[in-house]
Amino acid sequence: MIAYPKTILIYNIKKVGLLLATLLTVCLCMNCSKKFIENQTVFNLPVNKTMEDLLAGYDTDGDKKITKDDAPQKDYYMVSTNGDTVILRNIYYLSNLLQELAIAHEEHQENLIITLSQIQEPPAERISRRIRTHFWDDLTRTIDATGLERIMEDEKMHDEHQRIYVPYKDSVGIDYFMELQKTRRNLEVVILPPVITPEYVRSINRHPGILSLKIENGKGVPFVVPGGRFNEMYGWDSYFEGVGLLLDDRLDLAKAMVDNFCYQVEHYGKILNANRSYYLTRTQPPFLSSFIREVYAAMPDKEANREWLAYSLSIAIKEYEQVWMSGKRYTPKTGLNRYYAEGIGIPPETEPGHFRTILQEYADDYGLSVLTFEEKYKSGEIKDADLDRYFVHDRTLRESGHDTTWRLDNVAADLNCVDINSLLYKYEKDFEFLITTYCNGSFTAQNGTTYTDKYWHEKAATRKVRMKQYLWDNKKQCYFDYNTKTERRTDFMAATNFFPLWAGLCTDEEAAKIVPILMSELKAQGGILASSRASTEKYAANEVQRQWDYPNGWAPHQMLLWKGLINYGYNDEAIEMIYRWLWTITQNAVDYNGTIPEKYDVVASTHKVYAEYGNVGTEFAYITKSGFGWMNASYQYGLSLLPQEYVQKLDNLENPNAVFK
Repeated sequence: MIAYPKTILIYNIKKVGLLLATLLTVCLCMNCSKKFIENQTVFNLPVNKTMEDLLAGYDTDGDKKITKDDAPQKDYYMVSTNGDTVILRNIYYLSNLLQELAIAHEEHQENLIITLSQIQEPPAERISRRIRTHFWDDLTRTIDATGLERIMEDEKMHDEHQRIYVPYKDSVGIDYFMELQKTRRNLEVVILPPVITPEYVRSINRHPGILSLKIENGKGVPFVVPGGRFNEMYGWDSYFEGVGLLLDDRLDLAKAMVDNFCYQVEHYGKILNANRSYYLTRTQPPFLSSFIREVYAAMPDKEANREWLAYSLSIAIKEYEQVWMSGKRYTPKTGLNRYYAEGIGIPPETEPGHFRTILQEYADDYGLSVLTFEEKYKSGEIKDADLDRYFVHDRTLRESGHDTTWRLDNVAADLNCVDINSLLYKYEKDFEFLITTYCNGSFTAQNGTTYTDKYWHEKAATRKVRMKQYLWDNKKQCYFDYNTKTERRTDFMAATNFFPLWAGLCTDEEAAKIVPILMSELKAQGGILASSRASTEKYAANEVQRQWDYPNGWAPHQMLLWKGLINYGYNDEAIEMIYRWLWTITQNAVDYNGTIPEKYDVVASTHKVYAEYGNVGTEFAYITKSGFGWMNASYQYGLSLLPQEYVQKLDNLENPNAVFK
């Protein structure tokens, strides 16, 4: 067969998938044409000139991306190395080309060799590949000489110092950073006191810094950050990132993150909200037992890692007992738990003006301007018990990981929440499983206490009974948060109400009641809602849209509830919700130059979220280098669960409302 020069017109992927039309000269058979295109259509493109041409012709809004919001007025012609002319008219293909050129530009390549099949890479395959081969590495950080520059030059360091706080009993860390300080004039090393009080944390609010993590063999133990402006190791983000890392064969990095969590419990007394100085009194939703269990299950040589398991399990038990089952996070009257973040005054990480409405009310009472009142309150010159309590609730809301939601607004510290008690039930069942499976039913922790699997079985059984007593609403047939002050359950419908499915504490009968509620109240076009529209409208005190409420959806809720549905045999429901979420991610990535953000409006299935904090991960030029941590993980996890027939539908961007009629 003679291969004639030809022009290939690339149509819109949304309408006709990967259909190719051959124009001019001769029309080859479909199979031959496809083989020719995939195997022989190669382009040798001058990087800088091609980027300039693409941006000039197709980036009509000037944001250094090619998206569906641009309005190009012409076709884009490309000539292959064997003289064929290809016309691209597809935003997805054009943006893929721009992204590959951007990579080549960063690598200082003068020319880019690329095939048409690379430009046409199916979207699910492309997103997953970039997560696996690029995003995790770009999100990886270390707290050491190599990694500090990237972290300490971000916007959260409010002065000229690169300040690091090191625990007083971490001799390895102290020696390392003191030595480093000798060669870095701008580095300030602060050794924390033996006892870290809320008063101490307030005293360093004007001197923010990063908190050290584990140093091993002269290097910082690595961890994954969420992305965007978040340049530190976050509490519950890390577990979900770990799920994605394990799926992508990054056991080394997932294990390292568990090691950093154990370091935090040993040296800071808790798994931190994040390793910044102003988070020292605050933890986050607990997932350490699940993280340990899943990392150990992935280890090929379990015998060689028994010591690691024993140490990590000891630390997780220590966290359970000291952080959650003693002090203010335990409520003896119900025998259940709550989030409770100690601290004094205004959380310093919030944006200027975030609390202006609240502070204005108090400033008026004191006859002061709001700025004067704020300064006097921050300094401690003005003391107000009611306002102090408001900020206890606010910090507690942030400790819950759901910052912010009307569900927890000005009430968080009074609630035995469904989510925290479900997570601690999972701890108890994980401890039982690990001790049964790997320790012959008995385990002696580092503190010298011997624990049996029966002990943890009884702990879990007791919590299950108490959750049924206080959190289960017989009339509504669902779990709800319980207010320990009013001694009444709330009626706020949120994704967290269904965490018992993930933890495995529901009976089959309870699951049969709550799954239809989940699917009717929280199912949206693009995934699972963080809260229902009705509850959000009922409890919203003003028009500010809270980011953990309707109409938004978040990766951790999706991942936990997919697993929860599968746990109880609701596979069809799980597949539908997985597809809806992955379709939202895929559609936005196709339309918006590969954008993978922190969260989505799942009603409109868009990353254009206008809640209080906007949307992290949407600001980049030419190409996103890292996506967003738990969003990346949710994509890999969802693909691992989705049958191949639905992956094909995903590549064709079939609307979920048509797929699931």
